[in-house]
Amino acid sequence: MAKRDYYEVLGVGKDASADEIKKAFRRKAVELHPDKQGGDEAKFKEINEAYEVLKDTGKRQRYDQFGHAGVGGSAASDGNPFGGGFGGQNVNFDFGDMGLGDIFSSFFGGQAGGGRQQRQAHGNDVETRIEITFEQAVFGTEADLRLNIEDTCSHCKGTTAEPGYELKTCDTCKGSGQVVTATRTIFGNIQQAMVCPTCKGTGKVPEKVCTVCHGKGTEKRTQTVQLKVPAGIDDGATIRLREHGEAIANGPKGDLYVHIRVKAHKHFTREGDLILSEAHIGMVEAALGTEMDVDTVDGEVRMKIPAGTQSGTDFKLSGHGVPHIRSESRGAHIVTIVVDTPTKLSKQQKELLEQFGTGTAKKRGIF
Repeated sequence: MAKRDYYEVLGVGKDASADEIKKAFRRKAVELHPDKQGGDEAKFKEINEAYEVLKDTGKRQRYDQFGHAGVGGSAASDGNPFGGGFGGQNVNFDFGDMGLGDIFSSFFGGQAGGGRQQRQAHGNDVETRIEITFEQAVFGTEADLRLNIEDTCSHCKGTTAEPGYELKTCDTCKGSGQVVTATRTIFGNIQQAMVCPTCKGTGKVPEKVCTVCHGKGTEKRTQTVQLKVPAGIDDGATIRLREHGEAIANGPKGDLYVHIRVKAHKHFTREGDLILSEAHIGMVEAALGTEMDVDTVDGEVRMKIPAGTQSGTDFKLSGHGVPHIRSESRGAHIVTIVVDTPTKLSKQQKELLEQFGTGTAKKRGIF
């Protein structure tokens, strides 16, 4: 199914300012968030994809000029916080400084959410960054990440209890994981439920605390995480590895977010799924035509330059560009011809050019 126009998705005009685009996204995000009654997960991901492109000046310019193809065909569709992606690795999407997490939690979280259950506590998310080459971004690569983070305690396996001992019901909250406090106000007594400070919301405490982690359930450890970087990833993308972040007692690990930095190439630049480069030829070669070998990420490719080629002419090498992340197809390599004008000429060369300019050379059969 064809993608909708990003401006249409956010409900703004093509001349909308950055602030107008942000405000439109904010309204749509609150309206369509999946946790909200009447929300729509598919449309929520669609507006996020549109915002990821239109909030970025460079991406927006390419989108305005080339449409979806100008941003690689699926600019932010990998930013799927609900699953899918490539091998369980999802490109992260960004709410910027809007604080939507707080907005949604205040709308739907806790007791105010009409009895909606609170999400299970998890370990801290971890962020890291890796730098890869231009070619690795095009063809994909694998990397081993060494992280010194909180991992599950090797002694108690995260239970917080010394092996051989059990977890018992917390005496403070009687197993509920919450304690209720009452505050007297001019409007009467107001009760507020809070996480139990003794059991940290689990409702259980160890009969005997682990002698290694002292009841924390975790210990600092250096670990190696294998990362698969998909072919076609762009500079600035973020890969999300679920439950590869820091551990927590009696709960799932946080997520690991890996920010990708792609080194600049000496000869190639990238626009979406296109690779761009220049090739220099002489004035005579441009006039008479020639064949030449041009560099691509796949190696040298023979390219024919027809007679009369002008400086600035683009030639398209299909299938030598950047692969699409969600398909096996690839973009093109665009080679821009630059005709070099000689700056140092012999006397005879100057005479020939002068004759050519006046038409004399043509009559004499020189050109």
